[in-house]
Amino acid sequence: MSGRVSNYELTKRRMAQKFLEYDQEEMIRRFRLDSGEDWIGVRLLGRVHEISRTEGIVYVLEGGERVEAGFNEAMTIYDVLCGAKPGAALSGELVKVEGLVNAASTPSGDLFGGKARIFDGRERELARACELLGGERFGKGDVACRLPLFDFLPVVFQFWSADDDFPASIQLLWDKNTTDFMHFETVWYAAGYVLDRLAALVSEK
Repeated sequence: MSGRVSNYELTKRRMAQKFLEYDQEEMIRRFRLDSGEDWIGVRLLGRVHEISRTEGIVYVLEGGERVEAGFNEAMTIYDVLCGAKPGAALSGELVKVEGLVNAASTPSGDLFGGKARIFDGRERELARACELLGGERFGKGDVACRLPLFDFLPVVFQFWSADDDFPASIQLLWDKNTTDFMHFETVWYAAGYVLDRLAALVSEK
């Protein structure tokens, strides 16, 4: 008996079908994407993802194999390519998530504490992970870098190690106009993908 399909997987499948309703040639031109007869290529955190032009499914190369992309990365790609506002452009002003244009309410509490504890004491590995994702040293923090979420849309990652007074902490900064490129809810999918990629690289043996 096959296992039950998760709501995340169902949502991703619906978006794959929705993707096929959009003008693919227009998005290729708009975002200057590589493409072939059967695929559209888009870089996310320096890693090329391919979208099937007939299935709408997002794939990524992992361990030499072409596999279906995870929920956070696929949903981020779908939302930006299909939903970015006409004329969307960066403001050049960096803000916390609550400062984004059209930001909705943000969850309270320590949003990234779990990941911060993973990085604490592993600053050298974290800095290396930022470099591997195409990051460049930027801003304040024990480890801080500007990462290319997309080639045309950055995010700034800042990490502070724990000390006698404060636990380890993470802050993400976004261009103020990020919500012209993606819905506010998708910012959290993008944030999750960024932190998961960094954590995976830091945890590699």
